[in-house]
Amino acid sequence: MKWFSALLLGICFLTGIEAIDAAPVKVFVLCGQSNMEGKGAIKHLEQLLADPNTAEAYKHLRDENGWVERDDVWIKYNDDRGQGKLAPGFATPTNRFGPELGFGNVVGDAFDEKVLIIKCAWGGRALAVEFRPPSSGVGDYTRRNRETKEMEPLPKEDYGVAYRDTIRIVKETLANIDQVVPDYDKSQGYELSGFVFFQGFNDIIDQKKTDEYGANLANLVRDVRKDLDAPNLPFVIGELGQQGVEPEKRYAEKHFAFRKSQEDVSKLPEFVGTVRYVKTSPYVISDGESFDGGYHYYGRADSFYNFGKAFGEAMVDMTKKQ
Repeated sequence: MKWFSALLLGICFLTGIEAIDAAPVKVFVLCGQSNMEGKGAIKHLEQLLADPNTAEAYKHLRDENGWVERDDVWIKYNDDRGQGKLAPGFATPTNRFGPELGFGNVVGDAFDEKVLIIKCAWGGRALAVEFRPPSSGVGDYTRRNRETKEMEPLPKEDYGVAYRDTIRIVKETLANIDQVVPDYDKSQGYELSGFVFFQGFNDIIDQKKTDEYGANLANLVRDVRKDLDAPNLPFVIGELGQQGVEPEKRYAEKHFAFRKSQEDVSKLPEFVGTVRYVKTSPYVISDGESFDGGYHYYGRADSFYNFGKAFGEAMVDMTKKQ
């Protein structure tokens, strides 16, 4: 009987392992403009690892062989910016990293299933124009004609180009997921598990775009869910936390109003529990060394890693509550 019990226990254990291996791949989409592209300096990350006061928080990212490549988290970045096991370098330029690094480590640790991150990010894109969701219709912005120097309406095809590329890249990646996730088994399938949107700089610098940001952001959530056929897809809105918790006085009102428009979307009755506004401003260090001038959160590795970590923790919390 003892032998039989041990055999039965062994069968159950192996079955459990097979069940985990056969579980759907959890897929997360990270979307935005230059800060989502990633401007965290790997040079700064190396400094943090060399400093005994900060090394503990980042020691899991590197071993005696170099940067650790996770065996359970993969990433696909745009059409042509690279794919593979998660590690520093999936950014623009490649000597940087973005929120995907902290995010991927958090979700990778939180779930037994394999994880795929699809990152869709392009610098200098506004929600009012390039990321404009279909439900917002065509905008009425203008540009200067290079030849005549006269102002003219933006071409209709400019509106939503980054939004359409995002949806396309996600669908194409999922249709060919076996080319990104090694040993992918069609019988296990995949599960679209979350979407992170970290964007806003090209809207906050234009009052007209700022004024319509909240409405466009709400439409973005609705349209992404519709176009990806995921009606309750957990959605993280990353705060535009440039200048940190206390922005310069001359810009403070604008920044706080913009952040409120982002947070208000997460409080809409239809989004309660499935959309989370995550602050980034507490992780901005404005009085330390800068690795990108005054731009992109000073290019600091600690800031970008903590942005991703915060996004990941919020996503895990929402996902596990569903």
